[in-house]
Amino acid sequence: MIRLLLIIPSLDESGAEKQLTLLALGLPREEFEIQVVVLTRGGPYLEPLREAGIPVKILNKRFKFDPLTLWKLRGEIKSWKPDVIHTWLFAGNTYGRMVAGGKDQPPVVVSERCVDSWKAGWQLALDRRLVSRTARLVGNSESVVEFYRQFGYDDGKLAVIRNGLSFEVPTLIAKSDREELRREWSHGHPRPFLVGFVGRLAKQKRLEDLIWGVELLKSARDDVFLVLIGEGPERGDLERFVSYFGLRERVTFLGHRHDARTLMGAFDAFVLASDFEGQSNSLMEAMGAGLPVIVSDIPPNLELVSDRETGYVFPVGDRVELARTIQRVADAPEMRERIGESARERMLREFSVERMVSQYAALYRDVVAESEQVRGTSQVTSSGGGD
Repeated sequence: MIRLLLIIPSLDESGAEKQLTLLALGLPREEFEIQVVVLTRGGPYLEPLREAGIPVKILNKRFKFDPLTLWKLRGEIKSWKPDVIHTWLFAGNTYGRMVAGGKDQPPVVVSERCVDSWKAGWQLALDRRLVSRTARLVGNSESVVEFYRQFGYDDGKLAVIRNGLSFEVPTLIAKSDREELRREWSHGHPRPFLVGFVGRLAKQKRLEDLIWGVELLKSARDDVFLVLIGEGPERGDLERFVSYFGLRERVTFLGHRHDARTLMGAFDAFVLASDFEGQSNSLMEAMGAGLPVIVSDIPPNLELVSDRETGYVFPVGDRVELARTIQRVADAPEMRERIGESARERMLREFSVERMVSQYAALYRDVVAESEQVRGTSQVTSSGGGD
């Protein structure tokens, strides 16, 4: 039995937290004993973990660097004695490697979820310092792994395990409800074309580009409307931006919604205009739902979307080309249906939760075996064994 400790900053309803939950629920219980440590706070994913009988401990971290939380985490590791530790996101990756991953300590697997060009110099320096305490760094895309290769990781310490997409069917919108939502979001337009986004309203998502695209189309056609689902630090600025350009009847902010996957069923297309990503769960869910997707040409998006095959691609930051692409998709219903179906087929084939769980299970086995081999060699050397 492999004792696996998962460490993450919170259980908020975001991408990394969802992947951790899918992984913990999917690992075979006859082989893995699992415990989750949350550094700061719980969240929506706390309940499904506890319902599945997986112990979750919340350490209530209060500051960016909280010595008390570090002490608590060290105590949890010492008392529970995991065979392998898997950390998630910057705080989890940092705290986990500060108290483990060294000689005679459990090996640490680190999850990096994004091409982290946002990190400050001190954060990147700390990442480099902790390379020696890392058994594996796992990226959710080739682009993420390539970004972290520069830190000095040997190829044997790097792995790509793509996000798993849960294909359980979301609650379907009744046809009458769907039409009612479409009328509401388009202010009564008889035949609207609804462009949707689901995610954090953050600068990296370049949502101003998307709003500009709608503004550019306004003079050419009256049927394109934008729906933004999510919260984030940019919401206030985006709402002011929308008001300034007189687009209040063109752009709808829905805030955070637990039924976002269901609401996607009322979209005609999904857009992700980001200038950096890891592997977007929302993009994968839109593709899995059979929606035509329009994405910026950053490497992580191109790992998922082939232009005119499983979606549409435009140059990041090119608002005019984004507007043209939206118009092209709106004008070609048969093509967007075909492309949406191709995207769904790819998600079903390559990005299942079962595949993701299987790959992590194999990685944990390898890391534990390597750790046991190192400990065995160390014991033989220290006791003077051998010929």
